[in-house]
Amino acid sequence: MINKLYYGAAYYPELWPEKDIDKDIRYMKRVGITVVRMGEFAWAKMEPEPDKIDLDFFVRVIDKLYRNGIDTIFCTPTPTPPIWISHGHPERMFVDQKGTVMSHGARQHCCTNNSFFRERCRIIITAICKNIAHLPGIIAWQTDNEFKAHVAECMCKSCKRLWHKWLKERYGTIDALNDAWGTHIWSEYYQDFSQVPQPLPTPALHNASLTTAYRVFSHEKIAEFQDEQLEIIRRYSDTPITHNSNRRHFLNHDLIYRNLDFASFDAYEDCDSYEVMLMNYDFWRTIKKRRPFWVMETSNYSNGCLLGYCKIHRKKYLIAEAVAAYSLGAQGFCYWLWKQQRSGVEMPHGAVLSTWGAPTVGFEETAQVNRVKKKIEPIILSSKPSQAEIAITYSDRARAFFFTEPLEALDYCKLMQDWYKKILDTGIHRDVILESADLEGYKILMTPFLPYISEDYFEKARKFIEDGGIWIVGPLSGGRTQEHTLHTEAALGGQLESIAGVETVFTYSATNSGAEGSAFGITAPLGLWSTFFKSRGAKVMGIVKGGRSPECAFLTEHKVGRGKVVMLGSMPQGEKGTAMLQAMIQHYAAEKKVSLRAHISKGTIIAPRKTDTGMLWVVINMDGKGGEVEIPSNAVDLFSGEKVKKGRLEIGVYDYRIIKLASSSS
Repeated sequence: MINKLYYGAAYYPELWPEKDIDKDIRYMKRVGITVVRMGEFAWAKMEPEPDKIDLDFFVRVIDKLYRNGIDTIFCTPTPTPPIWISHGHPERMFVDQKGTVMSHGARQHCCTNNSFFRERCRIIITAICKNIAHLPGIIAWQTDNEFKAHVAECMCKSCKRLWHKWLKERYGTIDALNDAWGTHIWSEYYQDFSQVPQPLPTPALHNASLTTAYRVFSHEKIAEFQDEQLEIIRRYSDTPITHNSNRRHFLNHDLIYRNLDFASFDAYEDCDSYEVMLMNYDFWRTIKKRRPFWVMETSNYSNGCLLGYCKIHRKKYLIAEAVAAYSLGAQGFCYWLWKQQRSGVEMPHGAVLSTWGAPTVGFEETAQVNRVKKKIEPIILSSKPSQAEIAITYSDRARAFFFTEPLEALDYCKLMQDWYKKILDTGIHRDVILESADLEGYKILMTPFLPYISEDYFEKARKFIEDGGIWIVGPLSGGRTQEHTLHTEAALGGQLESIAGVETVFTYSATNSGAEGSAFGITAPLGLWSTFFKSRGAKVMGIVKGGRSPECAFLTEHKVGRGKVVMLGSMPQGEKGTAMLQAMIQHYAAEKKVSLRAHISKGTIIAPRKTDTGMLWVVINMDGKGGEVEIPSNAVDLFSGEKVKKGRLEIGVYDYRIIKLASSSS
């Protein structure tokens, strides 16, 4: 159990006169801010010239905040190296995929693999730790901020040298690389590792193996950069460390969070994209199971930059967003940013205070969220979020494959978001998990859009189904090898097809092919790159009608041990396709007696939580239209103490209720 909920904002006192800090603190107390995050963009303030490091300003600010009951999360300032690192040194700069050398400005303009940059990072982080780690106001550290938010794979000379070293360590011999990548195609054959190019522009496209491997290399190197920072911080501090990330950044979150203590993220979805925030909560909650996650940045009314801005949240949405966050496992809910920036690229971005130091349009609702936080805090602290019984696998490695091979211009993040929404709308509680996640406690594992299924993942899934779980595989899963090549023994690899009891007959794009699928009493068009099967022991659950593969199977199930493998070879399309997928999910959820589910109107959710004495449902309307939920047993409203009868319960616009179910339903 956690002992406190935090409510915070990103704070940049280095941008303002020091005399403003007292006024800021007064306003922070008015809206209930209990923690600020700072330091990530302040390297030039800390070290204006090489080795002239002065952190007294930040020590004073942290101390003053602490004396006023406000804690600090301090960040390493590595996303914004000062001008003296970059000026006159193009060899230290990030080089994009077109070969363009970045200039000083904005952030992330230096290559994090450059040896000089790495050394200067070690120096400034060591100084920060020596000066700040002992301060009582420091409750956590954050590495950098938003790794790879603006840049992807660097093509500089430092990276090229490391790339060749990485390839040699991975493959051992150049012959092994040539064989793995199939480089005799188009005479790409290499005679030495030093000849292997970075994926810079070519007349057509690079070999898929090369492009995907370079992305994997980049993922590993940015994680290595963070690990260097962690080693320094932990030398001076045992305070927990996080990184503030986003699913759309060019990272492998399995690697980034492997050595961190808790997960945190930012997202700025407007009120009509509440499903994206909910998916974030269900994703970041699972990364560090034993620690709550943090919403490190979101907007209190709207976000924006020089290129545009989002529409403003409707009234009360912010309350629903925050209640959902805390109820689904967050310990901290924080805004970007405290005070609107008077310069730079994010001037239109929403904040709690304006540049002239007055409350913004979001100020009062920010204060209201604090009042709600205080109201729900005793309940949140005395309970914990329930692990879902259904898990959806999310993979940054899969995303790398889709960047290389987007097929029908597919965006992996959007594919996964659409899949998630279909589950969300069934009313079934769900977790979104990384490939490395433990499967204990789950009844159904979903593996959509995972082109390469690793040996480790396959073995984990095999044990899961043998122990009684249902593994739903596909669509677009299993059709590529680790090296981003095609299988040669079977379309989806021999192991997967064997355990699924199927043989792939054809693979092609079913989009606009005239193919329809029939399953669970529903017929819908089929689309995306598809695999069509014949049974080799599996039970056919869905048949293709029309198109080029009539009477083939696109949906099968096969008993393995005490569980099943379900193969979904093609993606049902449109409203009927959504209905078919939801029918499939409901069918297997009923078969496995999934209990964390509710009959609930679209746009309203439940966040189930466990206590020592039973089960709580936090019911929240997220779409601003009001809704209703079917209460499965007599219950009690924890705020009013009133009894809630089994049956239909209405929820107002962006409203929430916390219901304790009778013990028989817990």
